Amino acid sequence: MVRVTIFASLSVIFLSCATREVLPPTPFGPTPSESQLEWHAMEMNAFVHFSLNTFTGKEWGFGDEKPTLFDPKSFNADQWIEAFKNTGFKGVILTCKHHDGFCLWPTEFSEHSVKKSPFKNGQGDVVKDVSEACKRKGLKFGIYLSPWDRNRADYGEAGYVEYYRNQLKELFTSYGPVFEMWFDGANGGDGYYGGANEKRTINGATYYDWPTTLNLVREMEPDIIFFSDAGPGVRWVGNERGIAGETNWCTISPDTLFAGKAGIQELLNVGHENGTAWIPAEVDVSIRPGWFYHAHEDSLVKSPEQLFEIYLTSVGRGSTLLLNIPPDMRGLIHENDIRSLQGFRKMLDDEFRTNIAANATATSNAHRGDADTFDASRTIDENHETYWSLDDESTSGYVELDLEQSHFIKYVILQEYIKLGQRVRSFKIEAKVGDTWKTIGAGTTIGYKRILRVEPTETNKIRVSITDAKACPLISTIDLY
Repeated sequence: MVRVTIFASLSVIFLSCATREVLPPTPFGPTPSESQLEWHAMEMNAFVHFSLNTFTGKEWGFGDEKPTLFDPKSFNADQWIEAFKNTGFKGVILTCKHHDGFCLWPTEFSEHSVKKSPFKNGQGDVVKDVSEACKRKGLKFGIYLSPWDRNRADYGEAGYVEYYRNQLKELFTSYGPVFEMWFDGANGGDGYYGGANEKRTINGATYYDWPTTLNLVREMEPDIIFFSDAGPGVRWVGNERGIAGETNWCTISPDTLFAGKAGIQELLNVGHENGTAWIPAEVDVSIRPGWFYHAHEDSLVKSPEQLFEIYLTSVGRGSTLLLNIPPDMRGLIHENDIRSLQGFRKMLDDEFRTNIAANATATSNAHRGDADTFDASRTIDENHETYWSLDDESTSGYVELDLEQSHFIKYVILQEYIKLGQRVRSFKIEAKVGDTWKTIGAGTTIGYKRILRVEPTETNKIRVSITDAKACPLISTIDLY
């Protein structure tokens, strides 16, 4: 009788252990919103600078340029968007108004617009054409509306802020949906200002009353991503060379960001490990030396190889790439730019054609609660919603991939499950060479995606070790190429 009782008790214990639910980790630190998660997943977007500067050869128009100069006789928004889609861009941000104040749509609040140009006999609307072309091709549409306006006589006065908001209402109600609103830090200086021809200075922190302006936009587009130096949706990466920090935290404390602060560009480039908000870096760079088209730069378009390097230092470091491709005076993307984009796409396809990890066997030194839900196989199941994780108290561990046969490895792609926060501080990649594990690469942060170009090595086993993390690591993807 005693033996039966003991056996029954042990059975209950074993059954309890077998059915015990292993809970996922709780969020750690700031986490991304749904719209930020969608932004991360876009990875590459196109920036389009197109305005009077295209026809004057300037980068910053003074504000006194005549609208009659704007006449792209072969304008074709579908040609732009087709080229962007073929490259792999998921969205387009259009400079609807640059610092010179010229508006690419027939705004009712200014005469300094396409309605006073010869473009389509004054009936043209570049914003509408680009927005609709994006919808036809399945790309998201974003807007750049410069807060600075060197044409407006009332710039620097309270009335101008109302003008700016009225134009935002026009754009968001007539040309949406809009996924991202982009504005930079160029505010105030010399300009035409309705004929005043003077320098005007504003207090950028208070003049625009940004909280009110952003709330106005949110009422029209609740899921909008705002880009500026400090976000609040995404931040500037601190340079225009296409380079995110090798250490790149998606978190930063926005109250530490203000113009003129020493080290501000480095802070924007790297982020802050203990930042209070999820504000990831966006990498903006132009395919040409300038942001607007200039014929003398036709031979200076970045090569496919240069664009590929930029991809590795932007998307490959956990940021999103915003590549500017400016249309020419015809209103078309120039042939040289298209050839470079095509070559860039081919390089991406060639280098990342076959994921060697797809057929591997994944094991680890440990996994969370010994539950299959969190085992190493989750890193190679091509499901971004699953991940390998450790118990809460563990901040280091490794996943080993057995490739069954030898392969030549050049790139390792890692992704964290960032819905629960960015955690990894450092990692290393090892390859089994003979009987020895050889370190072929190492890095610091991972974030949404990290592409590490490792020492080219022939091997049949790869080990990815998380050597330090802020909390138990969550790795959703390990790809090998």
